[in-house]
Amino acid sequence: MATILVIIIFVTYVGLGIPDSLFGTAWPAIYTEFDLPISYSNFVTGLMYMGTILSSLLSARLTKKLGTSLVVAFSTALTAIAILGFSFSKNISMLCLCAVPLGLGAGAIDNVLNSYVALNYKATHVNFLHCSYGIGVTISPFLMSIALSNSNNWQGGYRTMFFFQLALTIICFLSLPVWKKVKEQKTDEEETKVISIKELLQIPIARASLVVYYGSCAIESVCLAWGSTFLVNSKNLTPEQGAEMITFYFIGMTLGRFLSGVLVNKISPKKIIIIGELITFIAIVLTFAINPKLVGLGLFLVGLGNGPIFPNMTHLTPINMGRDISQSFIGLQGAISYGSILLSPITFGILADKFTTDIFSIFQVIAWSITAISTFVMMNYSKSNTKNI
Repeated sequence: MATILVIIIFVTYVGLGIPDSLFGTAWPAIYTEFDLPISYSNFVTGLMYMGTILSSLLSARLTKKLGTSLVVAFSTALTAIAILGFSFSKNISMLCLCAVPLGLGAGAIDNVLNSYVALNYKATHVNFLHCSYGIGVTISPFLMSIALSNSNNWQGGYRTMFFFQLALTIICFLSLPVWKKVKEQKTDEEETKVISIKELLQIPIARASLVVYYGSCAIESVCLAWGSTFLVNSKNLTPEQGAEMITFYFIGMTLGRFLSGVLVNKISPKKIIIIGELITFIAIVLTFAINPKLVGLGLFLVGLGNGPIFPNMTHLTPINMGRDISQSFIGLQGAISYGSILLSPITFGILADKFTTDIFSIFQVIAWSITAISTFVMMNYSKSNTKNI
């Protein structure tokens, strides 16, 4: 029964990745159809991630009150409804309206499942959990590219993904008895402490860890939201070609997390994080290339290197912070991560309006530098703290 539950959790996390890459892939067709400035995507993504930040901060309290299974089931249903709304949107206002429930649902799923798996399973499972996310963000741009090749029918792409999300919602509700039989471990809800953000920020390693999340998520979110547009505007690809090529980034992310899950029993999570950051730096350098094929390779390697950082950082959370407060910290790290996912694409969009999307690679170098420096600080705190590895 426990094995069945793990499979259900992984499948649910596939659904979390679907909307994250869908909008960025469809945006070149959307803003052209609606005759909008390129930066207007910030309104949609901004509202979505504001909802995600809110649900992240509330995740510890929601889990303690309702339990992991109910939070996940209702949140998955909320994301399905939001995706359906996107498929019928005829203007930017409707897109913005649907973005709010999408963000609320996604944030709850992300933080609740991250906390549950980090507390109750091994590093391998945390990596495979995020590998499942990679499958979701890989599937959706591929299917969206097919829809775009059919007269830029991005609404049809959203409608296809709604049925996929609807199926996941049904699975989540049907699996409620499985959760009851497995009986969530005591460390999940009953013995966790809900502590304030102020108290968490007083812990030095917590502050350093949050900056790692911020920088790594900046790299990821700009690829998610602007990678396709960068390829179209700066590398002269068509919207369909851009949607197809950005899929390599998501394949790289998925593969990176899969390999991390396989290797984490032989290589420590800390070493995987360092190796991943080195690969990411080389990858970003490749995105400066003029040849689109080299840029595609660079995007693939960005996903390969940066992809394993989040799950391995999450696995270290109960170790670095202590199991009793890890639920609260995972909620805060989720809020910070989504804060980066909110602000980084907005910042890039403003800069792209002024300097064009050619600044994509420079932006990524800055985000990588933030990640690398904060990782070094975090590792030093970890070594000096007897509570940590």
